[in-house]
Amino acid sequence: MESSPPENGKRSNPWRWLVAGGLAAVLLYYALRGTDWPSVWHIILGAKWQFLAASAVIGVVNYFLRSLRWRVLLNARGKFKVSTVFWATMAGYLGNNFLPARAGEVVRSFIISDQSALSRTYVLTTALTERLMDAIALVLCGSIVLLQVNPKPAWMEGVGRTTALIAAFGAVMVVVLPYTEGLIEKILRMLPLPAKLRDRLLEFSGQILLGLRVFHHPGRLFTFVLMTALVWGGDAVSNVVAARAFDIHMTFPVAVLLLAGMGLGSALPATPGYVGIYQFAAVTILPPFGIDRNAALAYIIVAQAMAYVMVLVLGLLGLYKIRGTIRLSDASRP
Repeated sequence: MESSPPENGKRSNPWRWLVAGGLAAVLLYYALRGTDWPSVWHIILGAKWQFLAASAVIGVVNYFLRSLRWRVLLNARGKFKVSTVFWATMAGYLGNNFLPARAGEVVRSFIISDQSALSRTYVLTTALTERLMDAIALVLCGSIVLLQVNPKPAWMEGVGRTTALIAAFGAVMVVVLPYTEGLIEKILRMLPLPAKLRDRLLEFSGQILLGLRVFHHPGRLFTFVLMTALVWGGDAVSNVVAARAFDIHMTFPVAVLLLAGMGLGSALPATPGYVGIYQFAAVTILPPFGIDRNAALAYIIVAQAMAYVMVLVLGLLGLYKIRGTIRLSDASRP
């Protein structure tokens, strides 16, 4: 089972890298053109590191909250230790920072499925659904903020309404799709497919719908929504605190808009770590609200570098911890 993914990756990697690299180059060009680099470096060197340290602490707490939130979905079909899900989550973030095509979602899903009786398809569905719900939450929050904030550029006005409709549609699909299992099965059985392929598609679709169905439990849904609010609220506070290090007055609503821009941008074909996307989001979203463009660029460069370091340290530690856990579990098997 481990040899198949690399083969697929070899066939698609050149195209993924070409598209992601080209997009990153274009976005970096527009983000960096006209930059006063001496001013940017002066701002970075003058940063107040106590605010950056406080922002980093909030960031680590938020990573932990994210793992607890994913555990809510996983525990619908199993029972996982907090530490196991946390280290798997950090290993996944490490993969997202250094591998293309959000491969970290596959990494963390494989880690969890290898230490449980859950199928990889089911675990991956919970991971991807979590990301989908994040996108819906960010779009809704960003749209609400855009409708309330004035003045704002005209292009933001149209984006706010459009993205709100898309987010609402995504939320409806999460609720409705699990009820279409019979229809999907009927369609797959009607298609002129080889029996083996049809059986695999039926199993695959069943696992996906099972993963989406975890949100149909009221208590689980409430817990997930509450933790999502805490996660993104914490991220916004972390951005506000980090901005203080550069004497940037970033309000909470503007921080939410920035998170929405970066979060939605990360859904595009991207290089590992989303280089180009985050810079473009910062210099596009922040200046209209009175934040100097050079200061915005200095802020996002340092914030992204800090995130890299935190994920690298916690992700490598997570891989080490998980490796030890897998060894122990293997040793205990008859």
